[in-house]
Amino acid sequence: MEMMETFSVVREMFYLILTVTGVPVNVVAIVILSRGKCGLSICTTRYLLSMAVSDLLVIIFEVMLWRLNYYYFPTSFLDLTRVCSAALVLRHASFDCSVWFTVVFTFDRFVLICCQKLKIKYCTERTAAVVLATTCVPLCLKNVPFYFSREPDKIINSVPWGCSYKASYFTDPGWVGFDWFDKMLTPMVPFHLVLLFNILTVRYILVASRVRQALRGKATGENRPDPEVESRRKSVVLLFTISGCFIVLWTPVVINFFYRHIASKAPSDYNNAAYIFKHVAYMLRNLSCCTNTFIYGVTQSKFREELKHAAKYPVAKVIQLINKQNN
Repeated sequence: MEMMETFSVVREMFYLILTVTGVPVNVVAIVILSRGKCGLSICTTRYLLSMAVSDLLVIIFEVMLWRLNYYYFPTSFLDLTRVCSAALVLRHASFDCSVWFTVVFTFDRFVLICCQKLKIKYCTERTAAVVLATTCVPLCLKNVPFYFSREPDKIINSVPWGCSYKASYFTDPGWVGFDWFDKMLTPMVPFHLVLLFNILTVRYILVASRVRQALRGKATGENRPDPEVESRRKSVVLLFTISGCFIVLWTPVVINFFYRHIASKAPSDYNNAAYIFKHVAYMLRNLSCCTNTFIYGVTQSKFREELKHAAKYPVAKVIQLINKQNN
């Protein structure tokens, strides 16, 4: 019991810190990327901007309105069954968009690096907008059934309160099938697609780099820095860091899903160890919504410059205002 209480405190502090850092971090990323001064193509910027927006929505719907509401506002309008069910749909939709935007970004990098003929038509601002829209809309519609998967815990003055899974969700073939479909779509299929695109990209880069170095060596007789290889290296670092974090942070959720179905247990039947692992998996999954901005800062020098400029801007404005008042 003491271990569970300690874990509950740790989880509460984790989500509080995640909110305090996650919201401003993603907002800053959205503002900087919207300015379009990070040295990235418009196509790439659209994908990264969409990922930042979806990550911010995850922080809002999953962490603020769900996790923190449980700790700090145990009785609020968010606990109305209809409101809670609607929030559940938005939570799942934001997670799906966050994951699948990572997939389409990975595919865009694969096309850019490996498909020289296709990239001229595919890697454009218009295509990026179409891909993001056709990805987002079906994912949002897919999550509508979640609204009907919950039932009230109690009814007060004819008003349903609480938001618990229906018992049939874990036994009814229709709901069980939907649960499998949901987990296959996010994150099982994205896992395999991201790995596949990364493997194909690495394979192409290794082959192309050997051929290019051999040709340059024969032509010049010396080893000089290759601008194209350097540019490709930066793209690959950004791609692999984002997709690598996605795989690492979502793996525990996948393990928990298979454990639940292999052991044929509902989450309410978990023992202490399984319960802690499940929530650690959720914590890591939610943490993935704050990592992309740090990745941009580490891998993109121009993003760091824009970040420094954004940090200095309010200070400069305050100093300017003080100087005007003194004069």
